[in-house]
This record gives sequence, structure tokens and C-alpha cells, in this order.
Amino acid sequence: MKEYTYTEKKDTRSGFGAGLLELGRTNPNVVALCADLVGSLKMADFIKENPERFFQIGIAEANMMGIAAGLTIGGKIPYTGTFANFSTGRVYDQIRQSIAYSGKNVKICASHAGLTLGEDGATHQILEDIGMMKMLPHMTVINPCDYNQTKAATIAIADYEGPVYLRFGRPVIPVFTDPNQKFEIGKAWMVNEGTDVSIFATGHMVWKAILAGHILAEKGISAEIINIHTIKPLDEEAILKSVAKTKCVVSAEEHNRLGGLGDSIAQVLVKNTPLPMEYVAVNDTFGESGTPEELMEKYGLSENDIVEAAQRAISRKQA
Repeated sequence: MKEYTYTEKKDTRSGFGAGLLELGRTNPNVVALCADLVGSLKMADFIKENPERFFQIGIAEANMMGIAAGLTIGGKIPYTGTFANFSTGRVYDQIRQSIAYSGKNVKICASHAGLTLGEDGATHQILEDIGMMKMLPHMTVINPCDYNQTKAATIAIADYEGPVYLRFGRPVIPVFTDPNQKFEIGKAWMVNEGTDVSIFATGHMVWKAILAGHILAEKGISAEIINIHTIKPLDEEAILKSVAKTKCVVSAEEHNRLGGLGDSIAQVLVKNTPLPMEYVAVNDTFGESGTPEELMEKYGLSENDIVEAAQRAISRKQA
């Protein structure tokens, strides 16, 4: 099992803030909009350097999406910022009608996604957003795994023509990817090569998968771990290449098991090579208040849950 070390922990939302700041210095067409959550979205540095390119919309998220769509007509590249719940569930109609339908070049940047929002509880912990957004035609869906990858993704999507949903989170987690990485939309990242089971993870669950890989290695199990940072378009080639070796699959995501990454992978397998598959995801329920780690443990999103899922998948392989 390949070793990944880290010297610090940072929240992925700060990676977004750092990427937005860099774009402010390099791309004059980038503008930012926020729904009264500048501090939470780490937009302050961008605003300080580019006050004329920032629009504080207030608690009017639907209006923010409409304004962002309009700004694209003048050649601007708008980055909207609010919590994932308010970036999707509250404004789905506006995104569908004003952005996705006409392929507007809006970057919908969504913080505080999933259970790890923590103490704010179920009303803010959206677990359906990946499914909602990937079902929209023309929409690209990205869920990076750490600070560095989030920064790289934030910068990369400015050069991508079309609507993007960029999902990131609140808690501090290990920073373990290359600070100088080139982010390739739609290209999965091989974290660790293995032969016994394929673990496809996204977002915060990538680090959990790495921890699980070490536990599995101690048990004599070789896990192939792949970071699916782009959920749509999905890197089907990487998935099929991996499962051709391992013959069984685990998906790991901080999302409802219905409609997320796991379902996308299952579609690929059904069409090409049906194999045993296990889901590590929230089991069709709402969350609750608690610390991020408490919630990840309670709702079955720990490294031990990935280990157990891998063992189940392996046990179902045909001899």
C-alpha cells in the first residue's frame, strides 16, 4: 500500500478561496457572487483585491443564479458561493431553467456539503446534491478530495466552457495531494494500484479509503484505490480497467447511496461487466447534529466501514 503523508490539515472550502483568489489575479473575466456567506465560502481575499468584481446578493439564492446566468451573456465567468443545500435544493428550478438548459458558463460552488457540515444538522446537511446535479443535462459535477485538489479544480473550471457544480466541505482534513497538480476534468486519479478489490472514492472519503487500504493490506488484501473527483463526466475507462483486474467493487461517498457516485459506477458495470459491488454511503436517511467524525462513524462512512465493504465484495467474487 502506497504511503501518503501530510504535514497539515485544511478545509476544502479554503482551497476554493485560494483558487478564486488566484483566478482574480489571472483571469479578468472571473466574477464572484455570494448569498451572504462570504466568511464561510472564504471569499474575503478575492473581494479585497477585486471589489468591483464581487456581488453580494444577500439571502436570495434563486436571484443569485439568475444574475449569474445573465453575467455569462456579457462574457463573464461567474462563481456563485453558498452552502451546498442552498446551491442546489433551494434553487434547483433556477439552475435547471436558467443555467443548465441553455448551457450557461456558471460555476456553482457549494460548501458545507454532506454530513461533515456537522452541528448545523439535517436541514443543512444535503446528501442528495450530487444526484440532483448529475441528472441535469450539460452539467459537470466535481467533488475534490483535499485543499490542494479543490484549489486546482477551482482554477481549472474557469477554462471549461459550460455549467459546473463544484462541491467541497467544512471540516479540516489531511492535505495529501500535490500542491502543483494539474486538475483534469473527467480524469480519475490512481491513488494506489491493487489486485483484490477496486475502491472508488470521492471527496472526503478518499482519505478514508487510504486509511482503509492500509488496514486491508495488514489483512493481506491488495486494494486498488481510485479518486473519482469528477462524477460527471465519469471516467468509465479507468473504472473498467480497474475492475478487469480486481473483479469486485466498493464505492465510497459522503452522500445518499441513492443517486450518487455508486449508482453511476453501477450503471457502468451493468452495461459492461456485472460484478459484485458494495456501497459505502448514507443509507437513504437524513443526518443530524454532531461532530463530523461522530456523524461519519454513526452513518457508516468510516475507514472500517470501507474495510468491511471490501471484504463483503471479495467474498462475493466467483471462484
